[in-house]
Amino acid sequence: MYKKILKTIKKYNIIVIARHIGVDPDALCSQLALRDVIRLNYPEKKVLAIGTGSSKFVHIGKLDRNENVEDALLIVTDTPDKKRVDSVDFSKFSSVIKIDHHPFVESFGGIELIDEHACSACEIIMKFLRHTNLQINSEIAELLFMGLVSDSNRFLFDSCTSETFSLVSYYLDKYPFDISSVYQKLYLRPLSEVRLEGYISSNMVVTENGLGYIKIPDSVIQEYGVDSASAGNMINDFNFIKEVFVWATITEDIKNNQIRISIRSRGPIINHIAEKHHGGGHQFASGVRVGSFDDAMKVMNDLDQLLIQYQSEVETNDD
Repeated sequence: MYKKILKTIKKYNIIVIARHIGVDPDALCSQLALRDVIRLNYPEKKVLAIGTGSSKFVHIGKLDRNENVEDALLIVTDTPDKKRVDSVDFSKFSSVIKIDHHPFVESFGGIELIDEHACSACEIIMKFLRHTNLQINSEIAELLFMGLVSDSNRFLFDSCTSETFSLVSYYLDKYPFDISSVYQKLYLRPLSEVRLEGYISSNMVVTENGLGYIKIPDSVIQEYGVDSASAGNMINDFNFIKEVFVWATITEDIKNNQIRISIRSRGPIINHIAEKHHGGGHQFASGVRVGSFDDAMKVMNDLDQLLIQYQSEVETNDD
């Protein structure tokens, strides 16, 4: 598969690299790292990393302006379904490569490199690069490490394996970079976000079944001087609440006229609930976009019902 991907990359003089809407560090770092690798090895090629950026991640790297292209290759990272690909018309591309670590949703009609056991899209690209003769440098290695660290929440998830740590060790040894600088780029936050985190902690609703959720209307976003993405990105800050097994942030996004729900779990599998409401994701980390807070509460109700079943199964196994 790696040779097939490399052969296809060599074939095209114009390559566009895209990822999912609602950018996060793994999606951004995977596309930027892949773009920079191709540019480094094939300077004669036009390689564009496109999509809607975020002020929160502007320090990670700069995206390219989307252009009308012909006879081009499209590479999509970190995205399982077409409807979630940012700023792309698939009909305009001659070939497509998908590189993803989400459970399979649909084929993109080209080469599909999918490893849902990988902790991140960046980990898959790290494997790809290690199995080819493509030249990379410390800046590219840092991007890949940053995406991996972010999506694994600093190696806290079960998706991190001995292979994950072996890859990190290999890249750190061969392409040294400053780890402390990476962590500052990822986790240094303005005071406004820390105060919003306090608001979430104080106002989170916790059901008797172990569901924790917080509704964050636009009025709160304006009060704390943050953007709508900031609240959703805080979802991993609440991993270790003893009484909570599934938790969610429900954020109003006025700009896009939608409610964004980020969901995490440390027990029940939740992605089928997200899929029921036209979202998706991983077994223990998923998301949904709905039209109203009422619709969001339907998702919460389904999650609460899931927890009733989960708690019952836990009690049965304990017996």
